[in-house]
Parts: sequence; C-alpha cells; structure tokens
Amino acid sequence: MYLCYVDESGTPDIPGNTSHFILAGISIPIWHWKSADYEITAIKRRYGLDEVEIHTAWLLRKYLEQTRINNFNKLSREKRLSEVHRYRNRELLRLQKSNNVRAYGQVKKNYRKTQAYIHLTLEERRNFVAQVADCVSNWGFARLFAECVDKLHFDPQRAQSPVDEQAFEQVISRFEQYLQNTSDSNGQRNYGLVVHDNNETVKRKHTQLMREFLRKGTLWTRIERINETPLFVDSQLTSMVQIADLCSYSLRRYLENGETMLFNKIYARADRIRGTTVGIRHFTDAGCECLICKGHRTD
Repeated sequence: MYLCYVDESGTPDIPGNTSHFILAGISIPIWHWKSADYEITAIKRRYGLDEVEIHTAWLLRKYLEQTRINNFNKLSREKRLSEVHRYRNRELLRLQKSNNVRAYGQVKKNYRKTQAYIHLTLEERRNFVAQVADCVSNWGFARLFAECVDKLHFDPQRAQSPVDEQAFEQVISRFEQYLQNTSDSNGQRNYGLVVHDNNETVKRKHTQLMREFLRKGTLWTRIERINETPLFVDSQLTSMVQIADLCSYSLRRYLENGETMLFNKIYARADRIRGTTVGIRHFTDAGCECLICKGHRTD
C-alpha cells in the first residue's frame, strides 16, 4: 500500500494572482511512513516547532517587525516571542485607531499565519525548510508526482476541464501508472490511497472527480490500483501533507521566479523511467527550457 499526499500552490483562477497553478502529490510506501514522519518531527523539534504546521510560504516570508527590534537575532527565543508580541499588539492597536479596516484585516491575518514561527530568525526559518527538503531528497522510497500549469498557456475555451481538474486528473493518472509499473512480476499488486488537505470546496470536487475516474478511468488510464475516494485530513495534524505543501511551493517558485535551492532537492524525488521524468509535467509552451521540460525530453 502506498499513500500519496496531495497539496497545491498558487491559485487555479485565471488570471488570479499567480502565473502557475501546481498540484503535487508525494507517494510514500506505508511501511516507510513511520520513519519518515519521525525524521520530520525530529527536525521540527530542533527548531521549537513541535506540533506546528509546516506552511512553507509563510515560513519564508520576511517579518517586518523582526527587522525593527534591536538585536533581534541575538535575543533568546523566549525574548523574541515577547518582543514580537509587544510590537504586533501595538501595531494592531494603531491600525484599529486609524479605521483602516482593510489594512487591519490583512495585517491580522499575516500575524495569525506566522504566529508559530516568530521565535525564529529568517535565517533559522530558511535553514529549517532547507533541512526538511534535504530529508525529503534522501527518501529513495518516495516518488513525486505533479502537474504544473502555466495559466498564460492554458486556454479555457479549448480545455476539456478547468485548471485544477486537469491537474488532479494528471496526478491521479501518474500515481496509478506508478502503482502498476512497480507491481511485482509474480503477481503482487501495489495499491494506493490519496490523502488530501481538508478544504471543503476541493473536497466536494475531488471526491466527485475520483468517483468518475474509478468508474470510467481518466483520459490516459483505467484506475484499478487506487482505492476509494481521497481521504481528507487536517494538514495541521499530518506532517506528510505539509511535505506536499513544500513540494508544490518549491515547484511554483522555481517556475515563476527561477529559485532552485528547494527545487533541486525535491525534484530528485520525481518519478522517472529510464532517465525520463514522467512524474512531473510543466504544461506550457513547447519551447520551454526549464529542467522539468528538459527532463521530459530525455531519452
């Protein structure tokens, strides 16, 4: 049995506020799940992030208040917490008095999303994410599947389905093919289960799509090895969904900004057959020279 943890990065809306939409799934054999989870937990513990969700995009942001606190990097973690809390409370009060409802709401959201990480400096947060990515890179048992849709290349009038539905069908098809390709020649069949971050809108759509795939197959393959509709879980409580978040973020930042540090680590886990990258596709112009597109053209 293989568990494929799925998460997304960017928005499927066209045009939306990102040029790409990424849906990524990382597959882990169930007999390796415990050791993989233990490794991630150990890294979290070193940074005081026990029981904290890894949300890569929020972790890697610059926190303005940290730059405005004297000698922040030299303070203890407890003192950093105290100073950041004091600064943030003061800033929220100032925005309330200014009657700038929009700014107040946005800042309050930013503070809520980053609350768990404020005891770490930007360098420490970058090191933490890099160590998690290194860990994933060394999981020889794991395979990465992803559909990376360049929305500037995507034509809604010609497409058979919306961006997010196309991405889901692609990831499911590749996971199915992997399960078939790795089954034992003596008749031992591999099976899989898809585990997704719990989002009410996505839950309804992907459950219905999966029912269709189980009944009719996808455009590329019959679905015979993936059991049931996706299992939806709280990403705050499931480290492996957080790893899928890291993977999808790394792919999008590479394609949109050329950032390779995280990409090179997680791309090592892309499913390949005889040197050709089959697990990840960049849906874009035929002349693209990114590493993903080049990997597809390798003999």
